[in-house]
Amino acid sequence: MFARIYGSTILGLQGNIITVETDIGNGLPSFEIVGLATTAVKESKERVRSALKNSGYEFPMRRITINLAPADLKKDSAGLDMAIGLGILVAGGQLPPAAANRTLFIGELALDGKIRPVTGILPMLLQGRAQGFTTVFLSSENEAEGALCPDMTVYPAHTLTEVYEHLCRRTPLAAAELTAKEAGEPEYKVDFSEVQGQYMAKRALEIAAAGGHNVLMVGSPGAGKTMLAKRIPTILPPMNLQESMEVTKIYSVSGLFHDAHMLTERPFRSPHHTISMAGLIGGGSIPKPGEVTLSHNGVLFLDELPEFPRAVLEVLRQPLEDGRVHLSRVQAALSYPARFILIAAMNPCPCGYLHDADHACSCTAGEIRRYVRKISGPLLDRIDLHVPVERPKYAELTATLPQESSLTIRRRVLAARRRQCRRLAPYQLYCNAHMGHREIKETCPIEPAGQELLEQIFETLKLSARSFDRIIKVSRTIADLAQADTITAEHLAEAVSYRNTLPKT
Repeated sequence: MFARIYGSTILGLQGNIITVETDIGNGLPSFEIVGLATTAVKESKERVRSALKNSGYEFPMRRITINLAPADLKKDSAGLDMAIGLGILVAGGQLPPAAANRTLFIGELALDGKIRPVTGILPMLLQGRAQGFTTVFLSSENEAEGALCPDMTVYPAHTLTEVYEHLCRRTPLAAAELTAKEAGEPEYKVDFSEVQGQYMAKRALEIAAAGGHNVLMVGSPGAGKTMLAKRIPTILPPMNLQESMEVTKIYSVSGLFHDAHMLTERPFRSPHHTISMAGLIGGGSIPKPGEVTLSHNGVLFLDELPEFPRAVLEVLRQPLEDGRVHLSRVQAALSYPARFILIAAMNPCPCGYLHDADHACSCTAGEIRRYVRKISGPLLDRIDLHVPVERPKYAELTATLPQESSLTIRRRVLAARRRQCRRLAPYQLYCNAHMGHREIKETCPIEPAGQELLEQIFETLKLSARSFDRIIKVSRTIADLAQADTITAEHLAEAVSYRNTLPKT
């Protein structure tokens, strides 16, 4: 007898609907799974066999063939267990065929028939909805995530028996309630009002948040670089519904989603400097998202930048330029979103006290050169703002003068972002850092005095074309913060002040 049941798997960030075709025929007892299944899927034979027997159902001692279609798509998920098990029940005549029509079944089976959760539920359900499926059965532990998908009836279940009884219309399951909601404003435990002094650094981070620019902070140990970086999410605009959905899908596929609602707080990722290239950019035989993708729509903070292996840092070039990561492996070629703000921090030298007024530097000129050369010129060229961070003075630390709060700064950032959205709407962009040369030409008018200053800057600093464009983009953001329509010489001068080179002996 033949049966057709529908399950789903993940490839990259995309859900794929899998047709589980089951045939039970005469012949020597056997159980075969075909259709480009990985080891995790092939091992489901033993899980399904034990789950059916321990749930009180008959396992047919006949020739069982399972085909996973489309056959040319790699299947790498234990989440097909439930669909395979129900396919055997339908093909064996223990379950009416019409009970599973146009329904998805996603879940791993334990040996006793319990349904275990799987990762990537949200993109699976979104793809199922796009292909006309309206009902899904999944593990009760995936209920909160499954309920995020609108227009889908989600039935959470603890065991295979519960699903069977529901399909036989004996004991109906309760459908999960829809919990998807528009992203609100998140609450933060840190605030810029806690940072005393550091006015230049705070101004640079405000510009970065307003225009989506990358920042490199250089300063002595304990100057406050990490403290400043951890507070930049508090001044970023809140995510809209589309951005929240993108981030939630990424975290779902990565197995990092454990919430009852969509993620509304922008990601802030801070990997240790011992991270591998695959950990940062993504990797594996079937590539999984790395830290740059987990930082999408948020912030990637790299503390002690020169301590990262140079080869690891160099893989940042493409995502910083394109906002995407393209990974090609033998089994799959995938593309992941990676549009983030890079915040990097480093000491000026190995000991950390070069040019420090209160501490003598103990490094030799050769040590400083080797330390600085760990960061390549092309990578530095992709960082818009280079900011010196000096250790605060005692008077600043003990001052009682109130500092600007994150809320006050965020209001200015939001006003600047709204100007950018209106101006860049025809290009489907939403912040200045994403502009290309064409958008710069068409949307960044510069006053005559500014043009003269820009020419002097270009000739004096011997800028590359990329650096030239980035100065204009930063200037455009500074003008947006000032609510100005035209870039002036003053805006350009401030933008150039952030093009500091690395420390030199």
